Amino acid sequence: MFENIDIFRMSAAMARHAGQKQAVVAQNVANADTPNYKARDIADFANTYVPADNAGAQRATRAQHLHGALNGSMPTAAVVERDQASPNGNQVSLETETLKSVDAKRQHDRALAIYKTALSVLRTSIRMT
Repeated sequence: MFENIDIFRMSAAMARHAGQKQAVVAQNVANADTPNYKARDIADFANTYVPADNAGAQRATRAQHLHGALNGSMPTAAVVERDQASPNGNQVSLETETLKSVDAKRQHDRALAIYKTALSVLRTSIRMT
């Protein structure tokens, strides 16, 4: 039942994205001393999330429409390389990775807060009927 409500799908996708982001940060930190290692980063959630079946998004009903998608394809999270490098060719900045880790935790906490709030609203609406 909860899988069909878009707010629950969105919060689950946000939590998964935060987990992926944290995994990439952990891999970058683990390779902080590896020569010629290129730091990686995942694109922001807002740039990668497309609702299931484009529900709530713009839809193209004719080929002449400029916005929307006819096929409802979902983009994958892109991995972006950074261009700064240390003398040994390593691109990892521990300060940047720390900030990215904090951002991933905040995103995960936000996803949980959205889920809990939506669940509370759903429970309240069920009691009212």
